[in-house]
Amino acid sequence: MNEMRIATLRRERGWTQERLAETSGVAVRTVQRLEGGSDASLETLSAIARALEVPVRELFAQDDPAELEPGVRGLDERTEAAAAAAASEQAARDRFVGGLWSLYSAVGIAFGIVTVVLLVLHVWSPLVFLLVGAYWAVGRLAGRFLLDSVLGPWLDRRWPLSSATDVPVRAAR
Repeated sequence: MNEMRIATLRRERGWTQERLAETSGVAVRTVQRLEGGSDASLETLSAIARALEVPVRELFAQDDPAELEPGVRGLDERTEAAAAAAASEQAARDRFVGGLWSLYSAVGIAFGIVTVVLLVLHVWSPLVFLLVGAYWAVGRLAGRFLLDSVLGPWLDRRWPLSSATDVPVRAAR
């Protein structure tokens, strides 16, 4: 393969081989072999590049990107395309979950307003405020349970490149 610059990039950051291995998720021995000139898989190179926060092509000493092997040249483009797809899926998932929490809040607010109006008109007993409190307390817990156990797996299948996050209600706006 091509001459590597991993040791230089690692030292520029003041990292040890152990820190690079831990940050990238590869074995220390793999980092040592790469710095010693051994070849590596494109997946390993991609993990090292992500840890060092550089494009894969920066791991090589070549000045001309055309001199890099075709697999290495294309890896940056594939990595960027995958990252963009993951970000798009994550945004869609976050919008969906945020929309559910916004709907929950809107129903709770409407319930609260109707309760106050009916209390002012003396249609309901003041004890109905307990129902409003129960809606907010139990609804939040039930919503979290449903999101984690029922909707979570569906969302994982719908947007496989995304992950569960706590989406604040304001994110849905």
